[in-house]
Amino acid sequence: MLRAYKFLLRPTVRQAQALTEMLADHCSLYNGALQERRDAWRHASKTDITYGDQSAQLSEIRAFDPERQGRWSFSSQQATLRRLDKAFRAFFRRVGSSGKPGYPRFKGVGHFDTVVFPKDGDGCRWDSTPHDIQTRVRLRGVGHVRVHQHRAVEGRVRTVSVKREGNRWYVVLTCGSVPAEPLPPTSSIVGIDMGTVHFFTDSDGEHVPNPGFLGTMAEELTEAQRHLSTFPKGTRRRTKKHKAAARKVARLHARIRRQRLDHHHKRALALVREHDVIAHEKLNTAGMTKAPALKPDPQRDGSFLANGAAAKAGLNRSILDAGWGQFLRILANKAESAGRLVIPVDARNTSITCTTCGHVDNRNRVTQAKFECVSCGFTANADHIGALNVLNRAGLALCDAA
Repeated sequence: MLRAYKFLLRPTVRQAQALTEMLADHCSLYNGALQERRDAWRHASKTDITYGDQSAQLSEIRAFDPERQGRWSFSSQQATLRRLDKAFRAFFRRVGSSGKPGYPRFKGVGHFDTVVFPKDGDGCRWDSTPHDIQTRVRLRGVGHVRVHQHRAVEGRVRTVSVKREGNRWYVVLTCGSVPAEPLPPTSSIVGIDMGTVHFFTDSDGEHVPNPGFLGTMAEELTEAQRHLSTFPKGTRRRTKKHKAAARKVARLHARIRRQRLDHHHKRALALVREHDVIAHEKLNTAGMTKAPALKPDPQRDGSFLANGAAAKAGLNRSILDAGWGQFLRILANKAESAGRLVIPVDARNTSITCTTCGHVDNRNRVTQAKFECVSCGFTANADHIGALNVLNRAGLALCDAA
């Protein structure tokens, strides 16, 4: 199986400067290749430039600019061109499926944060100093960079990526042939119902609290964003105070993101250790967090009726802060590694279906937390009912599969 490992880099001042220059030069290569494709298509000949055409020009580009483009790994530059080619292929696929096209855009230096080395040993070398106690990764043009390796790396290293997050640098390893680590069976099956008041409720009736990391830091984040908004937008030359304000907002968001990720890993690991089969709702988070459609006022042209956008924005913020999609991905990955089974089931009517008589009615859910069947009078916690229905549907799915 495949597994990714992410470690913090601890570069020196010169190495950090070289890493920044490497990102800037790869960003320049990406934007230049994008500009070439745009100009060729706008020409009267409507020339279509492919990845192979642009990759063949790399040798000339490196020879013409040895101080910048010639300084870095050839294979990493090919990976950057493949990244652009992937964006164009996705664009044409969306055009063909009548979706929102989303034409590839130019990248600012602050938005281009990853360089990929497709093969370990080609422009990079993981654990480049095996004789040293400290783990290091060698990157062409940068040197041997110290790595804070907090866990052992298993399998064979396939690709190495360098990523910048704020003012931190990380190395991401993609390893293949990683052996699974099956856990002993527990003979337990559970269903979970995701929520915003409670992070999730399981079929045993246990509520896992929602930390609400964004709400906890809302006051500090609001103050930092208010200070950042006082600076003019669209200026090319930002002052030191402007840059410091932007760094503070980015630092707060990064802290919230790390806290949320840590919480998801711990909760997913607890579920995997305690249960053999885990059932959850199949959620479309992107669709659930869409803004409500506008309601034109039939009596006044150019005016719109109230559509509950403010309330929906608050709900969307709570859903995104909970991070259901990320948690379910982590749960699936950990379950695969531990030999557990994760079953996504249809989420329709799980919170309004009575587990006693099977009656389905919107009136069954009296409030956000209370469930009361209008047919048989059964009462229970609404989230617990949802988890039980998820578990029942997972059992039916297992029976069908058997």
